[in-house]
Amino acid sequence: MKQEESLAFATIEELSALLARRKLSPVELTNFFLGRIARLNPQLNAMLTVTGGHALDAARRAEKELARSRGASLQRRPLLGIPVTLKDIIWTRGIRTTAGSKVLRDFVPEHDASVVSKLARAGAILLGKTNVHEFAYGVSNNNPHYGSAHNPWARDRITGGSSGGSAASVAAGLCAASVGSDTGGSIRIPSAMCGIVGLKPTYGRVSVYGVVPLSPSFDHVGPIARSVTDAAILLGVLAGHDPRDPRSVSRRAENFRAAVGKPLRKPRLARSREYYWDTLDSEVRTLVETAIRDLERQGASVREISLPHLGDSVQPSTQISLAEAAYCHQAAGYFPAHADDYSEEVRKRIEAGAKVSAVEYLAGFDVQKRVRAELDAALEDVDAIVAPTVPIVAPPIGLDRVSVNGTEMGLRAALVGMNRPANFTGLPAISVPCGFTRDGLPVGLQLIGRAFDESTLLRIAFAYERSHDWGSRHPRLD
Repeated sequence: MKQEESLAFATIEELSALLARRKLSPVELTNFFLGRIARLNPQLNAMLTVTGGHALDAARRAEKELARSRGASLQRRPLLGIPVTLKDIIWTRGIRTTAGSKVLRDFVPEHDASVVSKLARAGAILLGKTNVHEFAYGVSNNNPHYGSAHNPWARDRITGGSSGGSAASVAAGLCAASVGSDTGGSIRIPSAMCGIVGLKPTYGRVSVYGVVPLSPSFDHVGPIARSVTDAAILLGVLAGHDPRDPRSVSRRAENFRAAVGKPLRKPRLARSREYYWDTLDSEVRTLVETAIRDLERQGASVREISLPHLGDSVQPSTQISLAEAAYCHQAAGYFPAHADDYSEEVRKRIEAGAKVSAVEYLAGFDVQKRVRAELDAALEDVDAIVAPTVPIVAPPIGLDRVSVNGTEMGLRAALVGMNRPANFTGLPAISVPCGFTRDGLPVGLQLIGRAFDESTLLRIAFAYERSHDWGSRHPRLD
């Protein structure tokens, strides 16, 4: 069992080293993960589609390439032979893409999303598509059509969403890494609740072409990984301008993996007096504040700052996302033609979006400019803003409302609140594990950085990660 765990929870770099030294073959590694999926997925419901035949074909090709090149291919194909999963809103040619919905239950795209093409060029092996909140429009991953994803740390609890299946597949050792999407926290929320690393890049850094849209003004695609270094490797593969995505930004190529290895001597961090720290579970508060003190002991400076307009983002970001989701579903012909195939939860949001006025929608972007300017000004003097990722640990499956340190609130509001500002402003943000509660449930620390400065975020996150052993703890799975 110990040997199995060492392989199931190995990092991309560790697996690549084994493949390069021919201590392990891509076929053996792929069969290993497919075996874990077959054994554990019935308990977790992390995977909606398993592509065993497709994966083994790719593994055989990778094996031949490694044999020919004697490992040299790994220099230009950093994911060669590495098995990964994808959130099931990302188009895959010839493989169904359901978006966790009944509407698209039989949809098979004719071409790949841009990020899928990039993963393939890097040599990644696709094991399958992961469970997702219906149309990525929710935070619990309680899916009425395909069943809820279950948290590997406590199977009666949610994974968080909407990339819940991706987070569960990584946390449970069903794959080496995954790719998810984040419109209001959908990478960071499940990463925090499943005890792994989730990175939402800067808006426009990674193409969203071929990804089922939710709110184009806020949609991001990014890595869900076992370690900060793995997240850096994945970002290096996924990032880059895509002419097919009008929001994709042309930026100089960066070596994010190399950036992680460059120490940041005295990171300058800030914590806001407002918003993030108002309503928190007491154990979450203790663990996040302990993590901040640990960073200070490592040489970081932490100052308190004021971000008085951060709370102003709540209503306009809601209005923008509601309106854009309604438009996207109408433009695609899903709604109202297939309204009966939607869950009540998502159908009501689409209907509400159709009622947002043009004035409300456009006014939201004026607020966006003000909030972004406030955050940009704060980040001129610091390297990152530090905050909790979510205010609570994963609650039991089925709850719509939760109590946060005595304050009752809706689950969606509780989980999205701390993540929404980074989507609203397009700034990069990463969640890293920062401890476990008395009940053994993981907690996440969030870092928000300057636009297109993911390298600094990764360096700070790595400095924290390497001084703790949270990544060495794994859920007990039968």
